[in-house]
Amino acid sequence: MPRPDTAQTRTVHTYLELLELLQDESWNPTLRRYRSPFVFRGQGSTAPLSTSLQRVAGNTRDVERHLVRAFRKYAQASAPALDSVWSWLALGQHHGLPTRLLDWTYSPLVALHFVTADEARYGEDGLIWRVNVTATNATLPGPVAEVLQGEGADVFTVEMLGQLGQREGRGGGRLDFDAQMGWLEHLEEQAGGPFLLFLEPPSVDQRIVQQSALFSLLSTPGADMDAWLTGHPDAAQRIRVPAALKWEIRDKLDQLNITERTLFPDLSGLSQWLRRYYRTREDLDAGENRTPEDRRDDTL
Repeated sequence: MPRPDTAQTRTVHTYLELLELLQDESWNPTLRRYRSPFVFRGQGSTAPLSTSLQRVAGNTRDVERHLVRAFRKYAQASAPALDSVWSWLALGQHHGLPTRLLDWTYSPLVALHFVTADEARYGEDGLIWRVNVTATNATLPGPVAEVLQGEGADVFTVEMLGQLGQREGRGGGRLDFDAQMGWLEHLEEQAGGPFLLFLEPPSVDQRIVQQSALFSLLSTPGADMDAWLTGHPDAAQRIRVPAALKWEIRDKLDQLNITERTLFPDLSGLSQWLRRYYRTREDLDAGENRTPEDRRDDTL
């Protein structure tokens, strides 16, 4: 069932209305430039937010530790030398490891791509989350906010989180999981509840660059992101994209060069774009009535 419209949820009815809403409040009077304080996340459905770690495990804290340790051990031959748990976590998220991180983008058009990327969901409403990073930063505990202010930044880097871990941690080696991440829980206890920060990953490949990517991070891996954002209506807004708009949005994004070919700049991305671009609506409608055996042919 779609969520009813509230002060925090807006339903758009036209493509132009959607673009206007996505770019609303982007004027920065201090800089006298259009510099939006928002980050965006696009979804093909209106399902609540959840991390890949939450979808894998009930005891997220223990499983996260094991996942990062095993990923670090087995990825040594394929990954650059990293001396931070945060770097390994960001690298793992980028390559599909279940983590507490969620993908976001600075670009509203990239978010729209992910609303319309899955043709199997064209019969469902999509959703865009729009989050004001300045407002979420105002809720950070003092020691965390001080690091951002000292750097003159709005989002963290893995190096900045490493510095916080050293300052707030209680010993342990450079790659000790609890030493580098345990301070989050300590500050959360002082703050009286989970807090949210945003992390800009290292540009390990062109996908991160092309997608203007960043990650969100809640201080507790099992915390409910959907509930946290809903509880901060001054910081977050949902924009519901009706299913009837998806085809128009998709075609216009193709014209704007926001496609798999540009966002996943390798041969796989090129193939995904060509496969989708040359399918017709009739092909898709016919596909909805095919048997599982018919669909299996698509993977050959």
